[in-house]
Amino acid sequence: MNEKQIMIVRCGEVALKGMNKPYFERMLADRIKRLTHRLGDVSVTRHEGLIFVHADKEIDRQELIKDISKAFGVDSISPAIEAEPDLDEIGKAAVEYMLDLIEKDGIKTFKVEAKRADKSFPVKSPEISRIIGAKVLIGCKVLKVDVHDPDCTLHVDVRKDRAYIYHEKISGFGGLPLGTNGKGMSLLSGGIDSPVATWMMAKRGMLIEAVHFHSYPYTSQRAQEKVEELASLVAVYCGRFKLHVINLLPIQEQIVTNCPEDETTIHVRRFMMRIAEKLAEKTDCGFLITGENLGQVASQTAEALVVTNQAVQLPVLRPLIAMDKVDIMDKAQEIGTYETSIQPFEDCCTVFLPKHPVTKPKLDRILKSESALDVDKLVEDAVNSEEIIEIYPAGSGQ
Repeated sequence: MNEKQIMIVRCGEVALKGMNKPYFERMLADRIKRLTHRLGDVSVTRHEGLIFVHADKEIDRQELIKDISKAFGVDSISPAIEAEPDLDEIGKAAVEYMLDLIEKDGIKTFKVEAKRADKSFPVKSPEISRIIGAKVLIGCKVLKVDVHDPDCTLHVDVRKDRAYIYHEKISGFGGLPLGTNGKGMSLLSGGIDSPVATWMMAKRGMLIEAVHFHSYPYTSQRAQEKVEELASLVAVYCGRFKLHVINLLPIQEQIVTNCPEDETTIHVRRFMMRIAEKLAEKTDCGFLITGENLGQVASQTAEALVVTNQAVQLPVLRPLIAMDKVDIMDKAQEIGTYETSIQPFEDCCTVFLPKHPVTKPKLDRILKSESALDVDKLVEDAVNSEEIIEIYPAGSGQ
């Protein structure tokens, strides 16, 4: 067997990028390098549309796969062995590989699927499959061929300089490599939705910064720590980023004093968007990101979202807008944020919550109510009072 572990990484959607494909592949390879660097001796190379990760054999295989899979743009990963591109050498390696699988997994049936990426190789793919299958049958007496429902499908990929042998295809998250699609400012709360929305935009290649609003002393320090923990879980996938923390209480108090009670939530949302936009302009973010979901609460009706949008000029990205809540919860569990999100700590959205919030606000009425507030001054004071926290990926030790 090989002295080094080999992982074949397939790029999924990146493969469709035409003339820009090398750029996306390079970004993905660089991201995999950063994610796996902590493990030790790992090298990452690109070749013929695939990415190859070579790692010291002492590195834990599952940890290596786990780190590679965190890179958005990875479609699948195959732990593999390599052989010289010669049928006898491939056959020897395949027999050794299958004997190891028999011992570890107790497989009894198999089939071979070969791919001849190097078209100058003198034997075509179907014949490669037959030849290697015969060698495996001779070398592994306990195995039988089953082309319909085998315990193991042995893949043989013949390339110009090397042939690769593997049987697993471990799914990644897909998407696009981080940093290939602009930068967004995410409105990050302690709930289930906004961490998932942030993750989803990072999956589309967007770099992330985030803003969190609190209402201290109505909200606790522990509530903010919960959000920092959520941010660090998202950072596992999107890398280190800045969390801008804003105390919204002075604005909320002005809204409660000067505006109709049923409009409170809409006014608060509009101020959040304005503040987020100012922070985005300072940090070169071209988009705002929210976890809003159509019709989920009073401030997320179609009419309310129109009124909220009117407060800012930047595009507002809402990746969860049409998702069912159950699907959002499932995604939160998949990416590891759910258990933290459901911890019962209050957030600023529950402070001064009206008994009967307006669900179909009219922009002219909202603007009339806001005329009682010094909007620009309130936004400026909030932005100037920001606290910036550097968020590191959970488990990084920083």
